[in-house]
Amino acid sequence: MRTIISYANKTIELLKNKGLKVATKKQIIIPIVILAAGVAAMAGFSSMKKPPEEKPEVDNTPIVAVSDISVAPMTLAVNSHGMVAPKYETQLIAQVNGEIVELSDTFVRGGFVKKNQLLARIDPNDYQAALIDAQASMATARAALEKEVAQGKVAEREWKQITDTSPTELSLRKPQLAQELARVKAAQASVLRAERNLERTEIRAPYDAMIDSRNIGLGSFVSIGNKIGHVLATATAEIRLPVADNQLEFLANQGVNAQVNLVGVYAGKATQWDAKIVRSEGVVDNKSRMGYLVAELNDPYQLHSSSNQAKTPLRFGSYVNAKIVGNHIDMATVVPRHLVINNKVAILDSESKLHYVVIDIVRQQGSDVIVANGLADGDRLIISALDYPVDGMKLALASDESQLEEKEVEAEEGETQMANNNDSGE
Repeated sequence: MRTIISYANKTIELLKNKGLKVATKKQIIIPIVILAAGVAAMAGFSSMKKPPEEKPEVDNTPIVAVSDISVAPMTLAVNSHGMVAPKYETQLIAQVNGEIVELSDTFVRGGFVKKNQLLARIDPNDYQAALIDAQASMATARAALEKEVAQGKVAEREWKQITDTSPTELSLRKPQLAQELARVKAAQASVLRAERNLERTEIRAPYDAMIDSRNIGLGSFVSIGNKIGHVLATATAEIRLPVADNQLEFLANQGVNAQVNLVGVYAGKATQWDAKIVRSEGVVDNKSRMGYLVAELNDPYQLHSSSNQAKTPLRFGSYVNAKIVGNHIDMATVVPRHLVINNKVAILDSESKLHYVVIDIVRQQGSDVIVANGLADGDRLIISALDYPVDGMKLALASDESQLEEKEVEAEEGETQMANNNDSGE
């Protein structure tokens, strides 16, 4: 400050000596003092400022998530569905007229009957009488035939005694013999007809069956052509399975003889049955544009199974889902379809670099694809999205990053714990 004042005094004296008008000491000293104070304050603040902290180097390597590829033998399957129906069903029709005089206790809806079991009986009295009448007519015709044969022999012997010439057919009574023979055959036909009509008075099951419906009652009268009942064969069940044409390539021999796994519901529980494709219907449905494969299942109601091997019955009319066993692939894996671009997928190689591989897609299955070639067991498939993927770019695993963050958090917690312990010790 003294230096500033001394310098100001010298300056004023110099200006006075030259005859110039100068300001007072106060007017000169105050601005200089303010300027010096500002410079001193700036220097002080500059000395107090901390140097900028060095920021840690940021790792911009993209982080990805991966899924390990598992390659194994695989059997393709084609899914379908259908309704269970009997292979054979028969509408029982009355072939003779008469009153129903007998009904079987098992001839009710849902009843199971054996082959040739009596279901109902039509009054047979008239047909028994007709059979006796036909048998009597046949006996009369046979007697007349034997009499005519004897008369023919007598006529031939008498002809030889009278003349040596050859006898005519009329003289030997051959026309009369042929007439009597025809009457015998007609009588035999009448007997057969009467026997058949008598047999038709008994309504019997054509095969092992379940009764689907009954249209008659005890005492009711039926005529020829009236419906008596409807039966369903229980030996074999059929399921018509619709299959799209583009799915047949995954089935050997177009699906014929393929095994089928049927899944349905019985008593509120999902149940499985094994069936077999026996034939293809060979036509395409006009409405659905689907072909049909027919699967068969023997003994669906388990009527012939022993008690210790009894299984759940598969009822007619049930709705089932079917899985048809198809072609076998030696080594294959399943990949999400959205990860495939131009038949390529991105994998993370052993050097943690992105690498695109070409794959052989065998089949598209919902949101996935089945891959037969291109991927090996243990390959790491990249399942996360990348903004600008480039083949060969360096990547980092999401699991490694999470482990690093966990270690940093643990270190910070350890330091905080040590600081707290030191504060408590003081």
